[in-house]
Amino acid sequence: MSKAPAFNKKNRINRKRSKAKVHSKKRDPLCPNGERMRPVFVDFKDVELLKKLTSRQGKIIGRRKTGCSSVSQHAVSAAIKRARFMALMPYVGD
Repeated sequence: MSKAPAFNKKNRINRKRSKAKVHSKKRDPLCPNGERMRPVFVDFKDVELLKKLTSRQGKIIGRRKTGCSSVSQHAVSAAIKRARFMALMPYVGD
């Protein structure tokens, strides 16, 4: 029966532990002051804002990446779909 090699200071590899990354909470792009307006309304004619919330392929970016709350994300997705229907935004990207 063979024994596993004994680990001592000579056999150890010096590895540094990676420090824990501090993630800051993303702010809702629809609420710049931190105050949510009720009811949440996103203008479908504001194409510049909607382009920030879509990828290059034309897909709607999810909540976790944009930092939107669920209420504002539903309003954003409805506004993007409405803008696509009104031909203000493309269905597919470049």
